[in-house]
Amino acid sequence: MVELLAPAGNFISLRAVLENGADAVYFGLDNFNMRANAKNFSLNDLSEVSKISKEYGAKTYLGTNIILNERLANELNANLESIAASEIDGLILSDIGLIEDTVSHGLEAHISVQENVTNSYTLKTLKKLGAKRAILSRELSLKEITEITSKSPIETEIFIHGAICMAISGRCFLSYGLYGRSANCGDCLQPCRKNWTLTYEEGEDNVVNFSDVEDERFTITGSDDGSYRTNFFSPKDMCMIDYIPQLMESGIASFKIEGRSRSPDYGAMVTGVYREAIDNYNEDPLNFEVKAEWMDKLSSVFNRGFDTNFYFNTPFETSEDNQSKYIKKDIGQVVNYYSKVKAAELRIWDDLNLGDEIMIQGPTTGSITHTIDSMQIEGEAVSHVEKGSNVAIAVATKVRENDFVYKLVERDNDD
Repeated sequence: MVELLAPAGNFISLRAVLENGADAVYFGLDNFNMRANAKNFSLNDLSEVSKISKEYGAKTYLGTNIILNERLANELNANLESIAASEIDGLILSDIGLIEDTVSHGLEAHISVQENVTNSYTLKTLKKLGAKRAILSRELSLKEITEITSKSPIETEIFIHGAICMAISGRCFLSYGLYGRSANCGDCLQPCRKNWTLTYEEGEDNVVNFSDVEDERFTITGSDDGSYRTNFFSPKDMCMIDYIPQLMESGIASFKIEGRSRSPDYGAMVTGVYREAIDNYNEDPLNFEVKAEWMDKLSSVFNRGFDTNFYFNTPFETSEDNQSKYIKKDIGQVVNYYSKVKAAELRIWDDLNLGDEIMIQGPTTGSITHTIDSMQIEGEAVSHVEKGSNVAIAVATKVRENDFVYKLVERDNDD
């Protein structure tokens, strides 16, 4: 059975992806992972992460995948005993020098995509060193992945959804060169996602296009000052929901969703969609069909448009800004939940109407979406509530005091 591996940037995201069917979760530890700008977890949090995940029968992998200098390597090695004591399952390593010490502490060693594993010979060497799994390079085609996996003595893992980096396996110096913030140490400010100005000088040099891609165009926008702007550094997000059968037949052990820096609702929605797709395939492979609603759901949360990365061809389309259908508007907080009548009391600081779609998020609740179909104030049914009020809403799923409440407002992507 293939493993569905989902990201957790904090306790709310952790609960959200577990509630939506993740078989395993990966997360970061302060100072040692590729998402330094995410909230991450402390060393003291790991036991709680492990405990919560075990409630769902899910495995736990700690990302320690930055480029380690001598000081950080020594520090991580010194923490292995405490990490192992938390009872998480394994470490995602970008440095093969720590495989032996990781395994000696009873932890699985998974090799990060940062190692840029592109052939079965590397996998055989990693097996000798003690690694259990390797995340294959994002620059491989699905055909290459299938061939490499068939020869591999260890488990292989691939990304199936989320952001794509402009650099090979994430090794990039653009952020460091511009801001002194290193992507290779988890501190990328993503300058590639910005809208860049394109300039050129007249001369005899000509650019020759040797690409096999016929339709190779950048979206270039003219400005009043005579310059031109484009997002040519920024690729679209990966989305492989239409290719579940091909992925399932590749022999891969784990399908990974990117997104530790993204919101809990993103993790919940994406995990839930791929969970359903994988389960549907396992139940009836011959009659598997892609549901149109899956893409609708994936498009409803943060995305930069979708592509299939290098799986079938060389990606060339550049991304725009966030293309999700909705904006999350912070409108309130849960005051109490009454289990007997399945109702939540909300304190709201924005208007609320019957039919509004809301999202409730919390460390224990995770992330749920709910359409308002019943509201009461002091026992009387209402269809509209003004900001500054307390209102009771019917909601079947249990929520908790102090959970955050958001209203989903339709985005105008034509602006």
